[in-house]
Amino acid sequence: MTDETGLSELLACPRCDRTPLANSDDGYACAGCKTVFPCRGGIAWLFAEPDAALGEWRSRLHFSLRQLAFEEQRLHDELARAQLPELTQRRLASQHEATAQHRQALSRLLAPLDVQSKQEAAYESHLALRTRLPADQGLNTYYANVHRDWCWGDAENAAALEQLLAVLGVADAPAAALADTVVLGAGAGRLAYDLHQGFGTRRTVAIDFNPLLAFVAQTVMRGDTLELFEFPIAPKSLADFAVRRTLAAPAAARENFHFVLGDVLRAPFADASFDTAVTPWLIDIVSEDVATFAARINRLLKPGGRWLNFGSLSFEECPQRARRYSPEEIVQLVQDAGFDAPAVHQATIPYMCSPASRHGRRETTFSFCAVKSSEVERPVRHKALPDWLVTGKQPVPLLPSFRTQVLSTRIYSFVMSLIDGRRSIDDMARLLEQQKLMTREEAVPAIRNFLTRMYDDSRRNSGF
Repeated sequence: MTDETGLSELLACPRCDRTPLANSDDGYACAGCKTVFPCRGGIAWLFAEPDAALGEWRSRLHFSLRQLAFEEQRLHDELARAQLPELTQRRLASQHEATAQHRQALSRLLAPLDVQSKQEAAYESHLALRTRLPADQGLNTYYANVHRDWCWGDAENAAALEQLLAVLGVADAPAAALADTVVLGAGAGRLAYDLHQGFGTRRTVAIDFNPLLAFVAQTVMRGDTLELFEFPIAPKSLADFAVRRTLAAPAAARENFHFVLGDVLRAPFADASFDTAVTPWLIDIVSEDVATFAARINRLLKPGGRWLNFGSLSFEECPQRARRYSPEEIVQLVQDAGFDAPAVHQATIPYMCSPASRHGRRETTFSFCAVKSSEVERPVRHKALPDWLVTGKQPVPLLPSFRTQVLSTRIYSFVMSLIDGRRSIDDMARLLEQQKLMTREEAVPAIRNFLTRMYDDSRRNSGF
């Protein structure tokens, strides 16, 4: 593979940090650890363990397609029922057709993942490097964003750019300021595209770990259109349950725009490669503490480089309360990571306000521009898993959550063993009391809640 645009000089091995990567027939190669990083669909696949990541994304795609096939069959079965109201028949028929077409479209779009391949990399490869894909992030986690970015979201896309302009403090496109730019967690790519098109960047590199979002962005940025269905959470009308959208960019992206697939916590870039780093809707959702992540941003930037942040500050998913930072704490953490005091701008803007959905909202975003003023110590390589889980040689710690789960599992396993079609909840509660697991007064509501969840799960629609 040739590299006429100079991407390789910006890259470093996500396994061993060696730079530069060499061009290979199908991607890039590291002379240090002898790993080849292929291209998939024309996009460099720069995960630290590329084969294992590919195998896991194949599995996730296969699971998504199975979910869609299941939903398609459920809709077919419900349509076959007699005496459905006419409007209900129309709605279900439309959803059934859209689901079938959506499944086919995903198969075509994600063909570079080679879902039919029998070659699956061992999960142990991830363990050895202590890397893994986020368990709560599937192919469709941010699927709605592709429609916002490339169909109906002009107002939201413009509002995002306005926030960055506000913290840059300039009226015109700051080409000299941005120069070589990396967008970390680029999603479906619209903000990265708008920066590249309107801000005169020299080179723009957008990185995300989700191949669905990357393949959509790659398609529209080269000037092609793409038809996909939107499935709003809260449709406004009967016609809005499944809406065929035409996705397109305003124009083909100009030269020197690159999309790469990889993990931002193992970013495959050389130190001091970029003049600008952009983190849109990212710092509050990565699993790493902001203090460490800020140091990683520092290492990517040249002296005097700029860090542009845009998005929310919702740390609710972080289990450590000490890491659920306020805006004031973020400002201090940025300075502690080798940046001057950042220029901050906050504004309330529309967010995911699809014209077909009742579910849009307004979000108060937190944007800043921080200039790198000093070098910081290189953070250790990100480790998603602890040693006791990776090596299997250290004692497994009895964490408080483990202790609770052990007791709960014991009780629920016992309850499951009592389900025989004859015993009532009261009967089961008496047996739990006899086993000294809990009193009868405690057991009755606990069993009822457990069985209620099981009953609800058995009736719940599968999502996609």
